[in-house]
Amino acid sequence: MTIATEYDAIVIGSGISGGYAAMELCTKGYKTLVLERGRNITHGEYPTAHLDPWDMPLEERVSQEEIDKHYFKQNRLSWWVRQPNKHWINKDDEYSYDEDERFDWIRGHHVGGRSLMWGRHCYRLSDIDFEANKKEGVAIDWPIRYADLEAWYDQVETFVGVSGQAEGLKQVPDGKFIKPFPLNCAEEVMRETIAKQYPGRVVTPGRVANLSEYKPEVHKGRRGQCMARDRCVRGCPFGGYFSSVTATLPVAEETGLLTLRPHSIAQEITYNPETGKASGVRIIDAETGEHIDFKARIIFCNASTVGTTAILLNSRSERFPNGLGNDSGELGHNLMDHHYGMGASGTLPGLEDKYYSGRRPGGFYIPRFTNIDDETRQKDYIRGFGYQGGAVRRNNIPAGVVGKNLKDSIFQPGPWAISMTCFGEMLPYHENRMYLNFDKRDKHGMPTITFDAKLRDNEHKLRAHGVQCAEEMLKAAGCIDVRSYNNATAPGACIHEMGTARMGHDPETSVLNKWNQIHNVPNVFITDGSCMTSSATQNPSITYMALTARAVDYAHEQIQQGKL
Repeated sequence: MTIATEYDAIVIGSGISGGYAAMELCTKGYKTLVLERGRNITHGEYPTAHLDPWDMPLEERVSQEEIDKHYFKQNRLSWWVRQPNKHWINKDDEYSYDEDERFDWIRGHHVGGRSLMWGRHCYRLSDIDFEANKKEGVAIDWPIRYADLEAWYDQVETFVGVSGQAEGLKQVPDGKFIKPFPLNCAEEVMRETIAKQYPGRVVTPGRVANLSEYKPEVHKGRRGQCMARDRCVRGCPFGGYFSSVTATLPVAEETGLLTLRPHSIAQEITYNPETGKASGVRIIDAETGEHIDFKARIIFCNASTVGTTAILLNSRSERFPNGLGNDSGELGHNLMDHHYGMGASGTLPGLEDKYYSGRRPGGFYIPRFTNIDDETRQKDYIRGFGYQGGAVRRNNIPAGVVGKNLKDSIFQPGPWAISMTCFGEMLPYHENRMYLNFDKRDKHGMPTITFDAKLRDNEHKLRAHGVQCAEEMLKAAGCIDVRSYNNATAPGACIHEMGTARMGHDPETSVLNKWNQIHNVPNVFITDGSCMTSSATQNPSITYMALTARAVDYAHEQIQQGKL
C-alpha cells in the first residue's frame, strides 16, 4: 500500500489529546493523518488483561536483572514496572535521556500512548487556578478563564463518561457526571467526621473516566460497562475506561477520513517562509529509517509535553533558529509536574461487620482547601494540594497461628486501613527546563533530551503542611496508629509533565495564544500538557481534552472564513 503524503490535517501523537484532536478533525470532515512513533495497538491487544498473579512469572514482579538492564530509570517509581503492565513501558536502554537534575520521565510509545496507562482522575480547573499567576505575580497570566472552557468541559466529560458526585465547590467545579463509584462505609465515616471538624475539607468519590453507566448513544467507539476489576493499567477488554484506542480513534476511523501511521517518528515540523506557515511534518520511519515529508493545511502537535517541545526545538529554520515558534525564548522552560511522595495512613477501628464487593477503579478525593480565599490564606506558601486515597479491609494473618487455625483465620478480613496521598502544585519557574543536546544523538539520529528542573522552596513548605493536614484528618476520622511520610519525589514522577510551550497574551513571553495556536505560526496548534501556564493541583488530562476540542473548533472556523 502506498500512503498518501498530502492531508487536510496532521496530528502528531495518538494519546489523550492527539486522539481527541483526530476525532474532532475527522468528524468535521478533514482528511487526517495521525503520526505515532510507537507500535500499533488495536482494542483487545491487552496480553495480561485476564491473567492472575500466579499466571505470570515471579507473581507479577520483574526480576532485578531485567530491571537493571531495561528499566533502571522507569523503576524509580517502585510500584510501576510490573509484569501486568511492562508491555506499555519504554525500556531505558532504548530511550535514553540525561538529567542535570533528576527527572523521572515515565512513558510508553504505542498507539494510544498514556491514555492506556493513565490514572483516569478527571477534575476541572477553576478560576482560582486561571487567575492565580496574575494575582500573585507569578510567571505570566493565563490568556483564558473558566468561562472560556466550561462548555468544552461539558462536551468532553459527556463523551468520556466521568463518574463523580457534585459537591458545589468553587475550587473544583462540578461537571457532567455519570453516577459515582460510591464511598465505602469507612470512607463515609471519614467524610462525616472530617466535615464536622474541618468544614472546608470534603471527602468525595474520585471522579474517574470509568463507565459506571454505559450509554452506547453517548459513549461511542468500543466502550462498555466498567466491571470494577481494577486492572485498568493492563488495558481493558471491556472498554470500561476511556482511552484513544477504545473511544476517539475508533470514532475517527468510522468517518473514513483517518489514516493512522505507527512507527513514525516526527523529526520536525517544516516551515514555509513565503507563507509564514508550517508546510507539514518530516518523519523518520522507525522500521526502515526512511525520511518522508507529509503536507497538510493545519497541524496539531500532541506528542505529550516533552515530545512536543522536543519536536519544536528540533524544527529549526532561518526564521526560527531556536525552534519553531520560539520568538519568546520560553520554549522548553517553565517545566512543571505535580509532586507527591507525601501522605499518611492509619487504622480505623470498628465496622468489622461491614465489607464491599468488587474493586472500584478509584477511591476518594479531597480537593484543595488552602489558599482558595482570604479565610484559607497561608502565610508560608502559595497555591495548594489535594489528596487521593482509599479505605480497604486488610488481610488477616495472625502471628504464630498455623495449620487449620491459620486457614480459618485468613478467611476473616482484617481491620479497616485508610491511606491518603497528597498531590501538590508546582509553580512555573523559568529556571525549570528541558533542552536538546544536538551533540548527542539517539539511534534514529535525533538529538537527545536533557532535564534541568527541581522542587523549590514553595513546594517544600507546601509539602510539610500537606503531611500535617493528612495526619490531622485521619485522627479526626478516628484512626489509630497514624503514620505519615514526606519523601520528596523528583519532577516527572507524578507523570503530569506540563509547561514548556505555554499559553499567554504576549508573543514575547509565551509560545501559544489563547486558542492554543503558535503566535507566529498560525496553522500549528498545541493542546497537550506543554500548553499549560500553571499546573493547579488537579489531574490535568480532562483539561487537555477540553482545550483540544475548543482549538479544533476554532481552527475549523478560521478555515471556513478563509483565514487558515
